[in-house]
Order: sequence, then structure tokens, then C-alpha cells
Amino acid sequence: MRLAPIVESLLDTDLYKFNMDQVIFHKHTDLCGEYHFKLRNKDVAFTKEMAEEINAQIDHLCTLRFKKAELDYLRSIRFIKNDYVEFLRLWHPIREYVKASLSDNGELSIVVSGPLFSAMQFEIYLLEIVNEVYFRMKYDYDTLLRSAEEKLDAKIRALNDGTYTFSFAEFGCRRRLSREWEDVVVRRLAQETKSCVGTSNVYLAYKYGLTPIGTYAHEFVQMYQGIDSIPLAYTNHYAMKDWFSEYDGDNGTALTDTITTDLFLLDFNRSNVNNYTGVRHDSGDPYAWGEKMIVHYQKYGVDPKTKLLLFSDSLDFDRAQKLYDHFKDKTKVSFGIGTFCSNDTCEKALNIVIKLQYVNGRPVAKLSDDVGKAMCKDPDYLEYLKRAVDFRLEREKDKAV
Repeated sequence: MRLAPIVESLLDTDLYKFNMDQVIFHKHTDLCGEYHFKLRNKDVAFTKEMAEEINAQIDHLCTLRFKKAELDYLRSIRFIKNDYVEFLRLWHPIREYVKASLSDNGELSIVVSGPLFSAMQFEIYLLEIVNEVYFRMKYDYDTLLRSAEEKLDAKIRALNDGTYTFSFAEFGCRRRLSREWEDVVVRRLAQETKSCVGTSNVYLAYKYGLTPIGTYAHEFVQMYQGIDSIPLAYTNHYAMKDWFSEYDGDNGTALTDTITTDLFLLDFNRSNVNNYTGVRHDSGDPYAWGEKMIVHYQKYGVDPKTKLLLFSDSLDFDRAQKLYDHFKDKTKVSFGIGTFCSNDTCEKALNIVIKLQYVNGRPVAKLSDDVGKAMCKDPDYLEYLKRAVDFRLEREKDKAV
């Protein structure tokens, strides 16, 4: 039996997909990309029926088009430009760009390949599809829903009784239990608490009049590794330069860890420190990272209390509270909480990702501040990238102090 459509609107994705895509549309339409799916959980297998359902859902996804009201909403976001919205009026997901298959041992393979401005848009839609298909077909969905409701009730009580005192955004698209459950979570957090400042899900922001939140992801910095004229260890520099050129200081939270935060800081110079409103943490020790960022701001004479530290790495509410208590008197602090908003049930969530692996036929990679998060199909290239990063860090170590 087929499931109901999982993605029903092309707005049902993270805001940063549109943010990054707009830069690519204006500056890098010549780039082609290839993305690969990865399941990080051990001992998880997909069935033939799941794979068939995933392919059927992808078929449906590729019939969707933006509606006029959705385009008008995108146009209302202050930094989304009219020519890009007009491009989206013509754009749609192309089925031939996506190949999904299953091995004999239940390993799911998904590869997306095409012009980068189009291929990149598939990531969130595909993760939403894979996740919901798996949980609806693997478990009794009503049992999962009851456990999720109980946990959400407890979170809302804790947000309202002073147990949790921080503000956060819901970042749950990619690993949500289901479309209908993320809708419930966002609605209730927004209407029943004063702690939820918005959501990364553009459709739910549109539906409930919330602030859509997001800037850019690792893939945005990674893509510069595929441009011949750019040295590998300077991709942060060119990514931030293009970003500032596109948004003129608006939409300005920089992601630090694509090729390590230490390297990022070499390019996060006086100009960028002042031009960007804050930075986002997504790997490594969050306390050490936060203190390092505070020292970096002070190095340039900037009061850390005027800048935002946004934490988004595998956060639950208790971890977020501890981070908030540690940093609240030192700087502005906020959080993006994903799985523990949208898929906190009696069963373990899937840790699934779709990562950019090739640009214009060249391998690209994310190093991050956590060795376990590195993902690259070409181990020789990954070692080469590490050497390029280490060489620049050694050469400019005095600058980093």
C-alpha cells in the first residue's frame, strides 16, 4: 500500500537552500554537483518495499511546482531577490537527476547529479522522504506518535515553568518523524511557548507567520573546492566574499567548521568579524569553540555581547540549557534544535545525511572539527585537502594568534 504524498510543497525545505541557491544562481551557474546519501546508524537496513516507496515519493516530488502564493511569500523575505524568485517560477525538480536503489543487504543508495543550482535543492526533500518512509513502514506509527506527543508535552511544560530559559529555532526538516508531526511541533512551540523564535522550514514559517531562519551549510563552502582558480585552503575566504557581495551584510551568520574552525578564523578577519552578525557551531566541543570565538572577537576589539553564537550540533534541550548558562553573560546565544524537536520518540532516530561529493567532476570534502563527520568518496583527495589546510595553518600560525 502506498503512503500519502510526503512532500506537498516545494517550500517544505530549509531556508538555507534558497539562500545558497540564490548565490549560485547569480554567480556560479556553470557548476555541476553530485550528492550522495549516507546512513550513519549501524545495523539499519531498508526493505525492498521501502525502496519502492521512496522512489514513488521521488516521482511525486518531481511533479510539484511552486504556487503563486508561495513565490509571493519568498519575494517577501527581505534578502530574496525578485529575479531569483522568477527563476523559481520556472524551476522544478527533475527526476532524471536522482537515482535511488537498494543493495542485496538492505543498503540504500541515493545519488543526485546535475547543475548545482538544481541538484542542491533535492537534499532536504529526499531526507524528509527517506525518514518518513522508514518510520511509517518499520514501526507502528501511532505508537511513535503517542511517545512523541508525550515528550513534546514535557518540553513545553519545561519551557514554560523556567526549567529551560533559552530561545531556539526549530531545525527539524531533515530528520522529522513525518510532515504532519513537524507541523504539530512547530505550531505548538510557536503558540504555546515564548521560546521558539522561528523555524528553518520555509513552508511552516509561511503557514504560521513565523520567521524563517537559516544562512548557509557546509556544501556552500565545499563547492568552492571544485573551482580551479581557488586554492583549497582559501575556500572560506571566497565563500564569505561571495556571500557578503550577495547579501550586503544581511543574512550574516557564518558557518565555521567546513574545513576546520582554526582555518576559518584565518579568513574571519576584521572586515568579516564586523560584517557578519555571528557564527554557527556544528561540530567539535561546543564550549571550546565558543570560548575560541569570544577570544577571536576580542582580538579585533569587538564586544562579544554584540555577536551571536548559534549552536546546532545534535542538540537536545538539556544540552542547550547548559550551553546557555555557560555563555549567556558573555555573548548573544541561540540554538537550532532539529531531531529532538521533530523526531523525539520511543525509537532511535536515523542519522542520515546527503552530502556534496563532487563539483565539476572534482571531489570535494567536509573536514569539520569532528573527525567522525568527515565525508569524502576519494580518500586521496581527503588527505590532500588536510595537507593543504595544515600547510596554511602552519605558515600563518602567527596570524592566528
